[in-house]
Amino acid sequence: MTTLLRDFLEIPYDQLEELNLEAKALRLARTAPDVMREERMKYLTDEKRIKAVTVCFTDLEGRLHMLDYDKKFLLKAADNLTFDGSSVRGFSQQSESDLRLGIDWSAFYWVPSDVFGPGKVLVFGEVHARNGSLYTADLRCMLKRYTADQYEKNGYTFNLSNEIEGFVFRGRHAEQMFVETSQFELVSTGGYYHSLPGDTLRRFIDHAAEVQRAMGFSNEKDHPEVAPSQFEMNYSHAEALVAADQVQLYKLVSRQVARQLDLTASFLPKPVTGVNGSGMHTNMSVSSNGDNLFYEEDGKDGVSTFAWDFVQRILNAARDICLVLNPSVNAYRRLDPHYEAPNQIKASPIDRGSMVRIPIGNSSSARIEVRSIAPDTNPYLVVYTLFKAGLEGSGAGDVAPDAILPDNIYDALDDFEASEFVKGILGCDVAEKYAGLKRASADRCPRLLGSRIKRAEVRFHHEVTNQLLWNNF
Repeated sequence: MTTLLRDFLEIPYDQLEELNLEAKALRLARTAPDVMREERMKYLTDEKRIKAVTVCFTDLEGRLHMLDYDKKFLLKAADNLTFDGSSVRGFSQQSESDLRLGIDWSAFYWVPSDVFGPGKVLVFGEVHARNGSLYTADLRCMLKRYTADQYEKNGYTFNLSNEIEGFVFRGRHAEQMFVETSQFELVSTGGYYHSLPGDTLRRFIDHAAEVQRAMGFSNEKDHPEVAPSQFEMNYSHAEALVAADQVQLYKLVSRQVARQLDLTASFLPKPVTGVNGSGMHTNMSVSSNGDNLFYEEDGKDGVSTFAWDFVQRILNAARDICLVLNPSVNAYRRLDPHYEAPNQIKASPIDRGSMVRIPIGNSSSARIEVRSIAPDTNPYLVVYTLFKAGLEGSGAGDVAPDAILPDNIYDALDDFEASEFVKGILGCDVAEKYAGLKRASADRCPRLLGSRIKRAEVRFHHEVTNQLLWNNF
């Protein structure tokens, strides 16, 4: 006689999608935090098949961290969770290591058991200082507070959708193994939209897209991109914080699905020379009471004066914030005009070499598209910085017609560190920490990019390196 030893929660994909879309709707409706907390904690108490809750947070550079809390412990100690902040790059010093971890109960996800393991749910956390205040190096907290403030003061809702490109390489841990191999093995040599059903790239895309749908992403389309072994999976826009969370989940899902297929999903901006790199084109708009403030039927290129002022402020801050949008040595390989690089500090409805594009739109879809963003950014830092720049940056003066973004990280670092605007929106302490992390990585790499990918620019990349690789410098 067989006795069932484990009975952990496993939910079919169609039911997962329903649950996650319902949760997203509550979140977008700005359901009160105490209501969400009570509802989610009651669910965890009643659902006996859940063993653990995965709590996620993001460090200053944008790397996602996860802790699995035993469900019973979390229910008792949700108001007093702590972790060692000194072990996270860009967080606290060793002498002040402990940080607090709060729970954002509105950012709650049911997850596919075949990807995340049975008996688990996922929720985003909020990093707090020892005294309980928001931790300034947690840009998710900063973005959440800023979007709430703008909604309260001006009735603004920030809308966002991201087009995130990546590469798939053969073998697990291909990025870490690059130290030894100095090359990536492509799984497909097809191009834009071209991949036969059932081949390796298509199987990866299909499986990852299925997981996205199950997690409530509201998928639109998915396809191979221009470069060989490159992919992109598109989904609908959402409020800014939800969209930034989805960037982190998109990359997490891609990496985990690839690993299960003995592959590596890479978000290095330019892992292969001679072909197009990967970007994260970010579509933005601001609405109020359901009206799209970026739309104007008779406006220049179909958008409003409000939108054009928003664009101009971003362009004026372009060099100051380039390090935020392109945070790694490798990112500056992508800003190469030979491969549709959006490195020109200008806006255009048609020129894809422009930093900002104005897509065709109507009253609901009018938006701007910031194209000069690498996929290895901290999405919370990027979104916070862009909306801050667009609404509060300097609108004075015109950008020189031939102005371009920096073509190397050292120039971007100099512009970032000299910027009073950056210090004003991030605070001197966070700005210094961020610049210090970027310079520490850059100083481990050759100053000149050259024509070949260097091992150091992969080894010390913030999404690739670990303690062992870092200490082997």
